[in-house]
Amino acid sequence: MGSVWGHKINISLFGESHGAAIGCVIDGLPSGLAIDFDAVDAQMARRAPGRSPLSTLRKETDRYEVLSGILNGKTTGAPLAVMIRNEDTKSQDYNPDILRPGHADYTAMTKYKGYADYRGGGHFSGRLTAPVVFAGAIVRQILAQQGIVIGARIYRIYDVTDEETAPDDVLDLLPDSFPVKNPEAKERMQQAILRAKSDGDSVGGIVECVAIHVPAGLGDPFFHSMESRLASLMFSIPAVKGVEFGDGFALAQMTGSQAGDGLSLQEGKICFASNHNGGINGGIANGQPLVCRVAVKPTPSIQKIQKTVNVMKGETVSVTVKGRHDPCIVPRALPVVEAMMAIGVYDFM
Repeated sequence: MGSVWGHKINISLFGESHGAAIGCVIDGLPSGLAIDFDAVDAQMARRAPGRSPLSTLRKETDRYEVLSGILNGKTTGAPLAVMIRNEDTKSQDYNPDILRPGHADYTAMTKYKGYADYRGGGHFSGRLTAPVVFAGAIVRQILAQQGIVIGARIYRIYDVTDEETAPDDVLDLLPDSFPVKNPEAKERMQQAILRAKSDGDSVGGIVECVAIHVPAGLGDPFFHSMESRLASLMFSIPAVKGVEFGDGFALAQMTGSQAGDGLSLQEGKICFASNHNGGINGGIANGQPLVCRVAVKPTPSIQKIQKTVNVMKGETVSVTVKGRHDPCIVPRALPVVEAMMAIGVYDFM
């Protein structure tokens, strides 16, 4: 059940990076929902590869085919199945005997006894985030009807960090394909990516995602808290290695008087003086913007020489990973993080 998630909404992923197709089945959508496919296309285009010198050269149109669940442009209430065919694959670049450092090659080989599809990372590939973005694009339209808006920005690339900003300002950056508030930081981030690319290396970074107008009271304590369920989605994104809400780990450097979000009554409404806790208390949304940051590791597929193992020969060898890979995953991860936020919030609605 590792590729299935959800309670109110249930999403199941299928396919491999170099297989015939990838896709998902979405169960739990309301009937009669009119789908804006132009909005879906816009989200898919943000994630698609091969559109920038900062990304992989693999070119996929990410054209999708809806197989079920929609009739005359509206949801039927039945499971919505979508398929995205893989078009630009170079499977000859992958050797099943050589374990690529930083990838799931070893763990997949161990768990599935050598039968897992190794080409392009198989079912573990970031390619599988395309149907995630499709699902998120559908769910976002439902949330928008409730006034809930979601957006993300690039908070950090390598050693360059953007300036702090209000959640509403993050939404203002959305039209930009490389959303960073500080122009100087943006330029330095892009140069860091291009330097890594020219060196045959890669860099990671941090994505900050916000959800505005999430109503207070959503969520549950303990095992099904807003944080725990959203974190499970964020950690499902390949290459995500850290998740924090609000000020996250920085709270460990504060005192209680600094970290507490003071409350006051203004015109009969409870208001907060700050949002250090990221819009969540006790696992339940408090009505403030949900703020989540995810740490994305550097792309493990690099041209620099690394040590690994040839499992067929049973010896340590040197490897330089072939193929077409992003020097930095962060820019294309933005719509994926937003999609996961949308799916998680909707599941609580």
